[in-house]
Amino acid sequence: MAQVLEFKLPDLGEGLTEAEIVRWLVEVGDVVAVDQPVVEVETAKAMVEVPCPYGGVVTARFGEEGAELPVGAPLLTVAVGSVEPATEGGTPGEASGGATETESSGNVLVGYGTGAPAARRRRIRPAPVSSTPLSTPSSAPSSTPLSTPSSAPSPSGPGAGKAPALGAGDPQGPVAVVSPLVRKLARQHGLDLRQIVGTGRDGLILRTDVESAIRSVDGERVSGAASVRRSEPDASAERIALRGVRGAVAEKLSRSRREIPDATCWVDADATELMAARAAMNAGRAAAGAKVSVLALLARICTAALARFPELNSTVDADAREIVRLPGVHLGFAAQTERGLVVPVVREAHTRNVESIGAEIARLTEAARDGRLTPAQLTGGTFTLNNYGVFGVDGSTPIINHPEAAMLGVGRIVPKPWVHEGELAVRQVVQLSLTFDHRVCDGGTAGGFLRYVADCVEQPVMLLRTL
Repeated sequence: MAQVLEFKLPDLGEGLTEAEIVRWLVEVGDVVAVDQPVVEVETAKAMVEVPCPYGGVVTARFGEEGAELPVGAPLLTVAVGSVEPATEGGTPGEASGGATETESSGNVLVGYGTGAPAARRRRIRPAPVSSTPLSTPSSAPSSTPLSTPSSAPSPSGPGAGKAPALGAGDPQGPVAVVSPLVRKLARQHGLDLRQIVGTGRDGLILRTDVESAIRSVDGERVSGAASVRRSEPDASAERIALRGVRGAVAEKLSRSRREIPDATCWVDADATELMAARAAMNAGRAAAGAKVSVLALLARICTAALARFPELNSTVDADAREIVRLPGVHLGFAAQTERGLVVPVVREAHTRNVESIGAEIARLTEAARDGRLTPAQLTGGTFTLNNYGVFGVDGSTPIINHPEAAMLGVGRIVPKPWVHEGELAVRQVVQLSLTFDHRVCDGGTAGGFLRYVADCVEQPVMLLRTL
């Protein structure tokens, strides 16, 4: 008989502890081969196809599309191989002969192996436990009029047991009301005349006193209803779970704001010469299709600037109270995709020229749009370049990509009036902004970095000294 093996969600690396099922690639009853992808999951880092290390027939799947599973939770079970029927007094898999070895692969993902199990026995999946709604009330609460007193004195004496008429006198004497219209108005609105202070002669309760009390009670009711509306969200409001990429971005940005005392400085720069240099570099490359992008030029400028100002290519070890300057530049760049904002990382950017950086940016951008980025390609950055000019905006105060120390923001490049060589002219102008961790440096260092970047944008020939 077939042996049923359980395949659990493996460790996907980078400290990830859970994943969301995006799409099942197999159905119950399908035959799968060793290392065949069986499910597509989304982690906080990327979309991943998970291969099954066993070959056989899928007998069960655990989790619907959209469900989140922790690492180590069952994904599916597979019936593999076959064994001889059990001998008398034995159990399946204990027969001395006729057993077929289980076919399995090696380590196909980080952190788990797929060797044959130590004991051959049928796994019995426990019956699912039904869940009970946590918020189901045992009984509906009763409503109480707003003006009903919480307690009333118990009557005694000859009149005990009789409800006092509205407007009847208290032990100190009758209620000071003369007009029957005033009594009727109070009765219609559920007001206790004993609680109203009259403004007439000798404390007489007038119609204006009752109307004022009515307005006061109505105001309390409206205020109470508004408070309930504020404290209880509208049931028709749409709720979007903060998980996957969106959840990871939310957590990282929140942590950055909590832990990093950031500051931002900015400057306008004349990018006319940079655009002319790019046009000259791309002249005659139309057929090859390997054109140099503005982002690649800015990335190369960043690596040159970080060589001059290494304070900004660092991180802070808060526990040790140390600034850790990093030896190499792993340049992240912000990329907007259908799955949200991601930051792919160009490794060893300080060793690359403009063409190499541009080729790697193009490769990573394509992978980001297709959802094929791996966790390793989204982590380990030391400095981030954020080109928000593609959204048609001029400036921003970006949030630092924790645990980095700085981020350069680039706005759109547009024609603007500019004083060039002493005369007013129309030039291609861009706004550059630098958000930096004030713990790693002061404004002088940050300003020096930003000024060097702006000078390279205005005079690209300055880069020749570092090429």
